[in-house]
Amino acid sequence: MTSFAAATSTNATAPAKSHYVILDGLRGVAALMVVAFHLFEAYSGGSPHKQIINHGYLAVDFFFLLSGFVVAYAYDDRWSVMSPWAFYKRRLVRLQPMIIIGGLIGAALLAFQHSPMFPKLETVTAWQVIGVLLLSFVMIPLRPSAEIRGWGEIYPLNGPQWSLFYEYVANILYAVGLRKLSNRWLGVLVGVSALALIGLLVLGPRGDVIGGWALDAKGIHIGLTRVMFPFFAGVLLMRLGKRIKVRHGFAVCSVLLIAALSLPRFGGPERLWVNGLYEAACVILLFPLIVAIGAGEKDVDGPSLRIARFFGDLSYPLYITHYPLIYVYTAWVVDHKVPAAQGALVGVGVFAAAVAIAWACLKLYDEPARRWLAGKLLRR
Repeated sequence: MTSFAAATSTNATAPAKSHYVILDGLRGVAALMVVAFHLFEAYSGGSPHKQIINHGYLAVDFFFLLSGFVVAYAYDDRWSVMSPWAFYKRRLVRLQPMIIIGGLIGAALLAFQHSPMFPKLETVTAWQVIGVLLLSFVMIPLRPSAEIRGWGEIYPLNGPQWSLFYEYVANILYAVGLRKLSNRWLGVLVGVSALALIGLLVLGPRGDVIGGWALDAKGIHIGLTRVMFPFFAGVLLMRLGKRIKVRHGFAVCSVLLIAALSLPRFGGPERLWVNGLYEAACVILLFPLIVAIGAGEKDVDGPSLRIARFFGDLSYPLYITHYPLIYVYTAWVVDHKVPAAQGALVGVGVFAAAVAIAWACLKLYDEPARRWLAGKLLRR
């Protein structure tokens, strides 16, 4: 399982500023890749070596990078007139409404997820579900012994919410003090974080960054390692002003991103470190390059503008609402040994349903809820 850190669009976090349309669009492209990755994952047999869109989980790390860039762009120059609590309120207004609706969708679809794949669901009570749902509303993670699915997820109704937990951790670290670091010391932090990430990937037992959704020592180690480099590298990248102008930047960046997330696993089971080197190169080198190209041009127009805006608006709702459908689909494929051809047809329908649900949630719930909350909480 993988998931997405909510790299929010700049027009939502700081309405007075123009925003990077290409980066918004790339966030949407990656969100669509996450859904496809999770659909194909049903046929992987639990092995990352057999996954078709093999590195789709790296979208999480790309989103952490985007989030750091966007947060720094929106807030770095506002701290003289803004308190940390004001910053927290703005982030809550942006992120929390969809977290709530994602949990509600997860609870609503729980009845369709009973399967040997989820051993704890057979004995779960309605009161347990309500308790888990309420805890997820306020971002309280569950220990493996307390979760109700059997996968060890900190948010078992909606697994991808784990990355929002680390999104909040990074935002808090930024607000309480790391925002005050000079570029030199921020560079030191980013460098140390990069070494920690390389250590996890090359010297670790898996050769990949998969993990972060369990509240145990291993899960916390992976989650913190995954967020620290890309988030604060995004902050540093914004501050340094590194931009690369390329014609058709949205198309170029989209191709690079899709290719990086789709390539097969490298090295095989005998040489896990080879795959680790590839993923380190993606997160430390390629993703910052993509963001630098995407930030190189704000004046996008024509079809590229419309596509990028649509993808950007869709990205966060899609990410945080699609996985309850994946639970149902995966259990159906595995329990009934569904052939790939039949599974592909249904998978296309699930993909379309996920997009439709996300768009409906955005227009009918998220945007009105954020406007209402902003009026109540963000008045000066």
